[in-house]
Amino acid sequence: MDVADLKTFEAVARHGSMNKAASELHTVQSNVTARIRALEEELGLPLFQRHARGVTPTPAGQRMLPFVGRITRLIDEVQAAARDDGAPAGSLVIGGLETTTALRLSPLLTEFARTWPDVRLVVSSGTTARLLQDVVECRLEGAFVAGPIDHPELHQEAVFVEELMLVTSPAVQSLKDLTKIPDLKTIVFQFGCSYRQRLETFLAGKGIVVAKPLEFGSLDAILSCVSAGVGVTLLPKGIVAAVADAGKVAIHRLPKDLARVETLFIRRHDGYVSSALAAFLEMARKVYRAQTPKQKSGDAEAS
Repeated sequence: MDVADLKTFEAVARHGSMNKAASELHTVQSNVTARIRALEEELGLPLFQRHARGVTPTPAGQRMLPFVGRITRLIDEVQAAARDDGAPAGSLVIGGLETTTALRLSPLLTEFARTWPDVRLVVSSGTTARLLQDVVECRLEGAFVAGPIDHPELHQEAVFVEELMLVTSPAVQSLKDLTKIPDLKTIVFQFGCSYRQRLETFLAGKGIVVAKPLEFGSLDAILSCVSAGVGVTLLPKGIVAAVADAGKVAIHRLPKDLARVETLFIRRHDGYVSSALAAFLEMARKVYRAQTPKQKSGDAEAS
């Protein structure tokens, strides 16, 4: 078993396809198939179930995946550390909530790209649950997520605080009106979004039973449906203020314990903090200093 075998295994598992993995690895499918078969023979058990749509990891393959991710990431970190002479360069792969990316990150990303042009910054969006998993499994070096979180493998640092608002169509004048709406629907991001969980908690506290949530992957789609009266959602005030001022939606304040949410930057405790990541975190602290609460983790800050 060598690193090339493990990287091949991880790519096949992620894509669910030998062919797509071969394309990513810049090789031919027969090479990928041969490596997977050799790895299975070495371990003495199958790692994938073959079917018409591609392949799916077996239980044994699923158990291997987290370790493979750590090993391949560690190899990448060894190479990065050897090349890291202190000047931010190379790639920096991070994640963020779609709302955070849309509302908060633009000034930071723009300034970082201008200051450190040799860094290839890659930013992906997702729910808190998905981003947390991607950081734990070493697909991301770090991510902006909604707190609170509690994970033994993660370092977390509070960056800023958001005020969440209940967002409805303009026809809803007050929170009392919600109880008068038959078959009230919530319009949310995919399961794992912490805003969605807070919305469900709030409505349940009002004794409001909602139908199965409508899930969208786009902020614009959520706001359009809310504006049309299809349902209600929960979003940061900064995201919806302009839309509310234009009269397209109405916004309503929530109890403080539900409205206030910290945005955290998370990374693995044992992850290598490259010069690029250290520079990014330093810049983030300066950009958001006026809003930054006291750091939550007991770890020393990256430098």
